[in-house]
Amino acid sequence: MSSSCGSCSTGKKDGNKPDAAHALQNELISTTLKRIKYKIFVMSGKGGVGKSSVAVNIAAALADKGFKVGILDVDIHGPSVPHLLGITGQLDVERGNLVVPKKVNDNLHVVSMESLLKDPDQAVLWRGPMKTSAIRQFVSDVEWGDLDFLVVDSPPGTGDEPMTVLKTIPESLAVVVTTPQEISLADVRKAINFLQYAKANIMGVVENMSGLVCPHCNEQIDLFKRGGGEELAKKYGLPFLGAIPLDPTAVVAADLGKPVVLLEESSPAKTAFRALADRIAEAAASSLEIASSTHT
Repeated sequence: MSSSCGSCSTGKKDGNKPDAAHALQNELISTTLKRIKYKIFVMSGKGGVGKSSVAVNIAAALADKGFKVGILDVDIHGPSVPHLLGITGQLDVERGNLVVPKKVNDNLHVVSMESLLKDPDQAVLWRGPMKTSAIRQFVSDVEWGDLDFLVVDSPPGTGDEPMTVLKTIPESLAVVVTTPQEISLADVRKAINFLQYAKANIMGVVENMSGLVCPHCNEQIDLFKRGGGEELAKKYGLPFLGAIPLDPTAVVAADLGKPVVLLEESSPAKTAFRALADRIAEAAASSLEIASSTHT
């Protein structure tokens, strides 16, 4: 994949019109996105809220239900999706210079910055234009094929990566992840403000780390409080998609490189993630129906 920037000033002539290469990339992006039914953009205002874990388990649950799913990890500096899925190695390139996503199973495929590095511990020292170019290429130069869902895992905050995703995939449906604590909610309010400013489609809010289910007595322990995400959703008039409890099983599964939703044994997190995937599938279908009805 090229590191040249097709979205900054070097990709334009006369300061306004995109050059031929940029225009061609726009066409490739448009062609790719037409083959993907729903685009789910998972973001958070703050790091450490388990956003990547939410994205991976949503995608894995949807794939397990029979949907064709892709995960696009656009966290350039700290990609964690490959670790959560137990995949290693670099991406392959087909004829025509198209990149082939890493296969997790027949229904789930992944593209991550880590899979482009020879050394996974190598730091990526890129600024905005190069990150923008890479994200565009993750769409235009990847053989995603026909997908029901593309789940985009973005780094926390409101910087170059989420803005590029929203510009490149304007029909994205944003899922905002938070924890119940006020310190997280404060940053999520900024993230929602960012999405509203960008005129993004906000699907709803997910509250992660919502209490801890005791493995011995099954009582709920409000370790990091509970309910803050749902209250925030109500305040902004957004759907509340669900609460995911802290679960030791999910921690072990992540370390093993297997989403908790794919474990055979039942657990509180597995149940919650599967319910969340159902709600997202229903909300996505509803959003498409609404969009279709407004253009008829």
